[in-house]
Amino acid sequence: MRFENDNGALVCYNNGEILRIEAWGKDSFRVRSAMLVKFTGDDRALTEIPAKTNTTVKIESEDHWVGDGTIDKRETASIVNGRIKAVVNFAGVISFYKDDKLILREYFRMYDGTISKSSRCLKIMNREWKGIIGGTDFSLNVKFDPNPGEKIFGMGQYQQNCLDLKGCVLELAQRNSQISVPFALSSLGYGFLWNNPAVGRVTFGNNYTEWIAASTREMDYYITVADTPKAIIDNYTMATGHADMFPEDLMGLWQCKLRYRTQDEALAVARRYQKEGIQLDQIVIDFFHWTVQGDWKFDEKYWPDPKAMADELHSMGIKVMVSVWPSVDRRSENFWPMMERGLLIRTERGAAQTYDYQGDCVEIDAFNPEARKYVWEVCRKNYYDLGIDGFWLDNSEPDFGVYDFENYRYCDGPALQISNLYPQMYSRAFYDEMSKGEKPVVNLLRCAWAGSQKYGNVVWSGDVPSTFEAFGEQLQCGLNMGLAGIPWWTTDIGGFMTDDVNDPDFRQLLIRWYQFAAYSAVMRMHGDRGPFNIPPLDDRDWGGGYLHTGQPNELWSYGEENYKIKKKYYDIRISMHDYITKLFEEAHTNGSPLIRTMFYEFPADPKCWELKDQYMFGEKYLVAPILQLNQFEREVYLPEGTWTLTSTGGKFDGGQTVAVSAPIEYMPVFEKDSSAIN
Repeated sequence: MRFENDNGALVCYNNGEILRIEAWGKDSFRVRSAMLVKFTGDDRALTEIPAKTNTTVKIESEDHWVGDGTIDKRETASIVNGRIKAVVNFAGVISFYKDDKLILREYFRMYDGTISKSSRCLKIMNREWKGIIGGTDFSLNVKFDPNPGEKIFGMGQYQQNCLDLKGCVLELAQRNSQISVPFALSSLGYGFLWNNPAVGRVTFGNNYTEWIAASTREMDYYITVADTPKAIIDNYTMATGHADMFPEDLMGLWQCKLRYRTQDEALAVARRYQKEGIQLDQIVIDFFHWTVQGDWKFDEKYWPDPKAMADELHSMGIKVMVSVWPSVDRRSENFWPMMERGLLIRTERGAAQTYDYQGDCVEIDAFNPEARKYVWEVCRKNYYDLGIDGFWLDNSEPDFGVYDFENYRYCDGPALQISNLYPQMYSRAFYDEMSKGEKPVVNLLRCAWAGSQKYGNVVWSGDVPSTFEAFGEQLQCGLNMGLAGIPWWTTDIGGFMTDDVNDPDFRQLLIRWYQFAAYSAVMRMHGDRGPFNIPPLDDRDWGGGYLHTGQPNELWSYGEENYKIKKKYYDIRISMHDYITKLFEEAHTNGSPLIRTMFYEFPADPKCWELKDQYMFGEKYLVAPILQLNQFEREVYLPEGTWTLTSTGGKFDGGQTVAVSAPIEYMPVFEKDSSAIN
């Protein structure tokens, strides 16, 4: 092992590997390693210029006992950046310290007298590189020692009822309703970004933590330390970017369903809302308003004058969003021009097809700047120039027909190496152009990666079932997405897949989900509502008229009593406008999510690190959603302080668990004593 001090960075050379540890902003390191002599130079999520800090690098010799009983001198090295220190021993094993207390150490089981004191004959390396035969990439396996009692959060969105991820195995891959944002927040006071978009896996095991990249050219991660989760997220978003300031005229109600089939349908809904005295902030026009996938334009038969439609909606103060998919049908007027110019994803084997829903499709290669420009120019002409305000960038994982990642290739490399970055690159086809204008950019996506928060992305949780089980999972998804640095997160109110809108159990679920949505970042009605007995508009096998539509999904669509409850919570949402504006300002300045784990606001309370069925909406409101059918009472833990139950005005002392009533008309919400709020 050979060490160098490279202008304040620690560089290590060992057996063909180059390892570089350097300061990356306040109390933070970026750690890179490669077997190819040099680094790629890719920033990936670490796009922001880090603040300059002073580091101390030391290279020292230490005694090493050789097998024959003699002592040999071997070098070790350390680098310090504020409160974080990294020590690399003579075998290349890295240990990280916060205020000189060990927080993370690479897992190493080799027989050469290193820090490993047990099982040294296993021959397990801390960083295992395996060359991919016939290529320049490697598979990479990086292991760390476990920390007893540690809790792990963040990592994006996984459809499971786990908030604490310790003990979980997570696929590092994008799927419909699964979002890999590989930033982990530890209860030990550090945050860790796996700055690698390769398909792979992470295991937060009790015996070791293991990060795996199926195909990569370098190891790249970022680690930061701080005393609170809020300070860790602040450091992390300083390195990866902040969300823009969310526009105030989109903080109310968004209306959507599967699907408004005609211009007249969309306008009729907007006019009804105006008649009801409910201000819609945005109406969303879902898929198959187009001719075929990849034409990216309205079907003129059912949308004869989109500009006039947009003008009328704008006159009512309503913005308009349309769905855009990255899939291009072979029947599309854009298919062969894009295929011939190499603007579509390639397959390694078999037919050139990546997606097969309602057509034989290949998806755009969002890594190709020419492809991004092509798609934007078509959408600008056919949508944006007509007054469309935003884009619903659906299927943005992308949603492959089969998730065989090894069979797909982009212009920048194989999908195994970079596919997790796809949704961010897809969003940038629109954000990079729209942000040149004066209007704030807000687009809706089904997927994201680390750093996506800075590209105008509202991320929703995907096509999830309309069940209480799925509802509970979405709460865990939203909380962990916020801890992964993605503050603009939402769901389909009521879930996406509904068999029967007349089922009273579903209607109860819808109300409970709607109440939760009033206390989240974006309040958006959407769903595919059965029964599917509405006939198509025509008998063509293409265009805006042939595909099925769901049942009505407006606030008044579920009976008068339910409508009263929804109007009540709509009014609550509107009454919080100034407060919600403040929360979006926090997201913009320090990365704080709008829906927050209890420990985010009360990190000194051990009980708050255990809770996953209640949350804070900012610093003021404690929200206790109802996550079970026919549940009309629940227990709520109140941290230290004085709390007011908003339904009754009753006062409660903190530091206790209380039982509160939860009739269908009310979701328990407690307001924190204003004197205790900073």
